[in-house]
Amino acid sequence: LKPHTPLATRLRKLSQLMTDDNAGKAGEKDMKKKDGTDGKEITVEKKDKRDVVVHPIVLLSVVDHYNRVAKGTTKRVVGTLLGEVSDFNLHITNCFAVPFEEDPRDPQVWFLDHNFHESMYAMFKKVNAKERVVGWYSTGPKIKPSDLSIHELYRRYCPEPVLVVMDVQPKDLELPMEAYYSIQEKTSDEVFKRTFLHVQSTVGAFEAEEVGVEHLLRDIKNASASTLAVRVGDKIASLKGLSMRLLEISQYLSQVVAGKLPMNQEIIYQLQEVFNLLPDQDSEELVRSFAMETNDMMLALYLGSMLRSTVALHNLINNKIKNKQLKEKGSDGKAKKAKGKDKKEGDDSKKEDGGDDKSKEKDKDKDKDK
Repeated sequence: LKPHTPLATRLRKLSQLMTDDNAGKAGEKDMKKKDGTDGKEITVEKKDKRDVVVHPIVLLSVVDHYNRVAKGTTKRVVGTLLGEVSDFNLHITNCFAVPFEEDPRDPQVWFLDHNFHESMYAMFKKVNAKERVVGWYSTGPKIKPSDLSIHELYRRYCPEPVLVVMDVQPKDLELPMEAYYSIQEKTSDEVFKRTFLHVQSTVGAFEAEEVGVEHLLRDIKNASASTLAVRVGDKIASLKGLSMRLLEISQYLSQVVAGKLPMNQEIIYQLQEVFNLLPDQDSEELVRSFAMETNDMMLALYLGSMLRSTVALHNLINNKIKNKQLKEKGSDGKAKKAKGKDKKEGDDSKKEDGGDDKSKEKDKDKDKDK
């Protein structure tokens, strides 16, 4: 499925809705107010927390921080998130690393250099005054027991900080991040204790960031792989994601039928929209079009394999001809070298004979003079 098709959008929204519904907190409250004229009650939906939009530069910075500090270990890294509120969403547009250490035996013993955080934020503020501290990130990959106390530390710099837990080594095809706010929860001993509330998180980008990400992906792609192999791999990954979402929908509906979960009207509406977007599989025209598309693709695959084998055979023949020519040239060169050596040896022997004759004549002349 392409990421921007209506069906894919509906499925993504469904998975987010079911995640919030299973948690029992959808992040929205119904507020009732009276109209001054008629005295009727009007229901207004108001979001408690804003949705989080993480930009690509943040994901790249977190991965770079992890690779520099904690790659190959069980440690995690922590940093500060910067951003702004736009379009009724919290946009996380930048981040920076913060020195962090914790005791693996006692999770409540940890150290975070807040002086470094303050000095770094002061420098970032000089560059972009709009960006402010909106929270912090951690490469958990899950929430740790000490996260609440670290979250309270960040409440000094931001009244409602957001925690983004990144999974730098994702195994599934889902988004490698989860966003949380902290809320107060009343306990039996009348002491307010804070706990984390999950909120919706997506990946978004400005136009300039989209161009940069496309260039990075162009460099990352394997140049040796053909376009067809890349397309097939993308289709396989899309089908895996589709099967996972369908399994999640099936599990949710079975729990609703069994009475374990309450029915959510918005989820049912989204499911109905998905069913309306599905094509009619019993239509003869649809079956014929699918068959034609499959035949065209198989024909292209067949022609491609034939061309590849023909080119490989052609290169093999050319290689054999070239090797044969090189061998013939080598044998001719050796014969010429042997002839040249024989000529040199004959000339040297002639020179030696001529020298001996000259010495004999000189001796004869000396005897005559005597």
